[in-house]
Amino acid sequence: MLSLFDQGPAPTCPPSFNMAAHVLAFADKTPEKTALAVLSADGAKRWSYAQLQSAVLGTSTGLLNAGLNPGDRVLMRLGNTVEFPIAYLGAIAVGLVPVPTSSQLTEGEVSKMVAELTPAAILHDPNVACPMGTDAQIISLTDLRAMHDLPPASYEIGDPDRMAYIIYTSGTSGVPRAVCHAHRAVWARQMMIAGWHALAETDRLLHAGAFNWTYTLGTGLMDPWSVGATAMIATQGTSPSALKDLITTHKVTIFAAAPGVYRKMLSDHPDIHLPDLRHGLSAGEKLSETIREDWFEATGTALLEAYGMSECSTFISASPTNPAHPNTLGRPQTGRRIAIVDDNGPVPLGQQGTIAVHKSDPGLMLHYLNAPQDTAARFQNDWFLTGDQGVMDTEFYITYAGRDDDMMNAGGFRVSPLEVEAVLARFPGISAVGVADVEIKQDARIIAAFYTAASDLDETALKAYCEDKLARYKQPRLFQRLNVLPTNSNGKLSRATLRKDFETTL
Repeated sequence: MLSLFDQGPAPTCPPSFNMAAHVLAFADKTPEKTALAVLSADGAKRWSYAQLQSAVLGTSTGLLNAGLNPGDRVLMRLGNTVEFPIAYLGAIAVGLVPVPTSSQLTEGEVSKMVAELTPAAILHDPNVACPMGTDAQIISLTDLRAMHDLPPASYEIGDPDRMAYIIYTSGTSGVPRAVCHAHRAVWARQMMIAGWHALAETDRLLHAGAFNWTYTLGTGLMDPWSVGATAMIATQGTSPSALKDLITTHKVTIFAAAPGVYRKMLSDHPDIHLPDLRHGLSAGEKLSETIREDWFEATGTALLEAYGMSECSTFISASPTNPAHPNTLGRPQTGRRIAIVDDNGPVPLGQQGTIAVHKSDPGLMLHYLNAPQDTAARFQNDWFLTGDQGVMDTEFYITYAGRDDDMMNAGGFRVSPLEVEAVLARFPGISAVGVADVEIKQDARIIAAFYTAASDLDETALKAYCEDKLARYKQPRLFQRLNVLPTNSNGKLSRATLRKDFETTL
């Protein structure tokens, strides 16, 4: 038998469709129900479904009144506030193409995006780095807030294959790629809701991430709203320890976070009583069996892991009806067509290959912006190649076997070592540099930079240099001088050896 999961296609997306209208459909069904609660130790600020849709469609009107037209790209340089998802949906509702970005990006990093995107407008929080003097119209956070009360625009309904939004991901070449997604991408998330979250209208889902993280935006907000549930977000700066109290106080039924948050919560509270919690969701990076087992022992609830990527959200997962086998990612969600492939197509069961998604998947990206060759390189016949290695067993559970490149994972963000190396290579005194993510203690990884130089370099200066050039999640937390960087038989830098040599000395 071949390593191929295919139990029938996903439900077909309606021919006339709008992503924002799909997400906010319950505003007409349950207008007074709480759609969003922003939680803090002092209580909660709540938005009903009617209030949320009113703010979204008022923002749509404001963006159109600003002279924007369907198809225009809108770069989002906003912080961790509710204006982020409101502006995001407000743009999509009327056919604009928002580009959500991390508030941690530096002005230099954003300048490169502006040059590639040529956005018609930039939504700007003054506390978030953003290049000035561009041709794009700047719409301030104050302006966005004032738009909430404008008369509502009408949803632009159209082809589900038309572009809805763009997100950036680190490329294997070291240059971040702009990933273009269609409106149908949110329709595909129904397979995820059934095959991972098991979300229902009665659920209260708390996400530990920030508004402006794509994991939060999808799993924490869009998914609960699309089924009429209540989404909850903790205010900025809420500690992992405080999350436990919020889960209990607000009767949270599903909790979502990156693995590192669960690890910190367990270290603070080895015995956690969460009476209303049904299960936890984990994504962004590989969940260790230690965290999964410790969480179950502490809470009596399962941690359900999901695997995905910027190009196709999450498509392999555990669920309450299909709990993960130990050390696996889970299994493909019903409606997906997933395979483990080599150069000749799907490999036999039990054989390692590249995890691949069929090109017909409704959640798969349209293409990389302005990069037809890069787009074509990711496809092999009918399969989109993820770049991750895996093994499928007879029950379709997939064991992760690592990357076929050197991409790093920093707290849920994929980072190319080439991008970080290119920055450090320009630091005075460095003759050669190699970057890798390393494990400094169980289930805790950081980005480390290894360099050659005539003598040890000033670490404070190195850190300051990186802070100026790189988003925080891309910055190395450790710098180490070596006499020589390891290479493979072809004379190329071996980041795997860098990682192994470092970890064996701990």
